[in-house]
Amino acid sequence: MEDLALSVLQHDFTVPVRDPLWGHIYLTPGLFSLTESAPFIRLYRIYQLGPAYYTYPGATHTRASHSIGVYHLARRLLINLCEKGASWLSPTGVLSFLSAALLHDLGHFPYTHSLKELALEDHEKLSAKLILSEPLKKLIGKAGADPELTAAIVDKSNKNAHGEAELEFYRQLLSGVLDPDKLDYLNRDARYCGVPYGAQDVDFIYSRLHPSRERGIEIDSRGIPSVESVLFSKYLMYRTVYWHRQVRSATAMIKKALLAALEQQIISVEELYNLDDQGLFSLMSAKQKNFPDFSLAEKVREGRLYTEIASFFFDEQKHRALLPLKNRKEHELKLAEEINRATSGKINADSIIIDVPEPVSFETDLFVRDENCTFGESSSAFKKNAVEDFVRSLRKIRIFSEKSFEIPLNILQNL
Repeated sequence: MEDLALSVLQHDFTVPVRDPLWGHIYLTPGLFSLTESAPFIRLYRIYQLGPAYYTYPGATHTRASHSIGVYHLARRLLINLCEKGASWLSPTGVLSFLSAALLHDLGHFPYTHSLKELALEDHEKLSAKLILSEPLKKLIGKAGADPELTAAIVDKSNKNAHGEAELEFYRQLLSGVLDPDKLDYLNRDARYCGVPYGAQDVDFIYSRLHPSRERGIEIDSRGIPSVESVLFSKYLMYRTVYWHRQVRSATAMIKKALLAALEQQIISVEELYNLDDQGLFSLMSAKQKNFPDFSLAEKVREGRLYTEIASFFFDEQKHRALLPLKNRKEHELKLAEEINRATSGKINADSIIIDVPEPVSFETDLFVRDENCTFGESSSAFKKNAVEDFVRSLRKIRIFSEKSFEIPLNILQNL
């Protein structure tokens, strides 16, 4: 079985795609046909990092280029694991995993994570639905993969009827500490932003990986520095790129406008699915005449972002009431009233946005085989407390305003 799966991974990969990060990436004709489908073509019209180009002008790479990069690293990973004894892999299974890697972002929302906190269906479920619909379902079958298994690998809530012996293994490969998704986006985002923080030595990382039917992959202790590099790089990329104050401002402005529109039934949830970046702005622009809140989106598109007027660390106990997105409007109104009372000003609540970053995870559940323990218990300096400190130092509540002014300290302390 192992030789057959390895043979499938090494033959008929004859269609080249030139990638600025990884060089030539080869696909089979069947897998390449997936990239020509309408659902995949949409990904070329979604920037991977949304509004990050306002800060990093080179950050105009797309979800499509990222997806092709994830596929490339997924194939390299499977070849490595097959050569090291992953004898349980089947030809259909490996092609299904490659299809899942290529199509994992099909349902992703436009404009990076601007829509993430809205009451929408998970993008993994949307990806799975597209995979099981035409034309992709037929194309995936022609590529030698199983559409049901492909969808189940992407969407963990999906109950798959076929290939269950391999399903959990592939799910662990696609989502984990050293998964192809993370290794591509860290390297790719750093390259296009022109920052050094995300670069990873993929060749060395793969040399330290070992297959495990139960755990997906394991590392040996020589691979510990690679995991430390990934964790610290992810931290630095969040700090300098993904959660840069301008990125947070733009996404917060879009979320505020869309939440109000959904609450007032100006738009429906269904209208937000399958949009690209331009489609999202066109939807809001078309309805702006009857819904002035959409002027926020026009300001974002024109680069007129709100200014950060205050920031402070998120406290799980103190700021719990700010977590639900729908609660923040009430707090913004209260904040505006208190500022006006203290300064005799005329601040409008609509010109203030409270931004609370969503929880971010730093996976550390890899097993270190020669130390017989998990990564968090290993000889690494990145113990559980250190990783928790990463998260605490990143999560900052930010207050943005259309105009710059100073908020009295006593008001901030009561927020």
